[in-house]
Amino acid sequence: MKEAAERHSEFIVFTYTEPKVFYEYMLDIAKIAHARGMKTAMHSCGYINPQPLKELLPYLDAVNIDLKGFRREFYQKMGLAELAPVLECLKTIKAAGVWLEITNLVIPGANDDPAEIREMCGWIKENLGADVPVHFTRFMPAFRLNSLPPTPVAKLEEAARLAKAVGLHFVYIGNVPGHPAESTYCPTCGKRVVTRVGYNTTQISIRQGRCAFCNAPLAGRWGR
Repeated sequence: MKEAAERHSEFIVFTYTEPKVFYEYMLDIAKIAHARGMKTAMHSCGYINPQPLKELLPYLDAVNIDLKGFRREFYQKMGLAELAPVLECLKTIKAAGVWLEITNLVIPGANDDPAEIREMCGWIKENLGADVPVHFTRFMPAFRLNSLPPTPVAKLEEAARLAKAVGLHFVYIGNVPGHPAESTYCPTCGKRVVTRVGYNTTQISIRQGRCAFCNAPLAGRWGR
């Protein structure tokens, strides 16, 4: 905390590895950060019991949850886990009013079936709302999945089209630097309001939470 303050950091993000393994440490830091006016965020797999999650959420400003698939069988095979607790986690975060985003790593032949992606996006819209951002991220072979190919960009683009067809407003493609779907577009006029290339933001056309082109309100936590 001392170093964060000395660097004038505005945000502390709890992320890799899975931050729940140091839950008590994260909770203590989040409380101190909020007391000092700093913002906090967590990137997690969402496999957490309801009570500790509810205790943590008042001290978080944003959460990104990896929704790894939408089939129980996938969760059991790939992670020896269950899907249902992750879905409950998402609903709990949304109900708490904390800004929520979802990342889905699209793995060739494992969770990339169009019907599954469409069903997942439909569940997100119905249970969490159309404004929850969804990031379809490109898989790259590594570790125990070294034999699989990288996710074709066309498959990510297909997933993004399905999500938009269902009615989700903010759909992204990740791990493809330079792709137009890294950026944010106004759901009302379609103009690009945040330009991103990789981890760099090069342009923001948002004024007091509204599109600078059509003045429509934009869901999010905007600093300008």
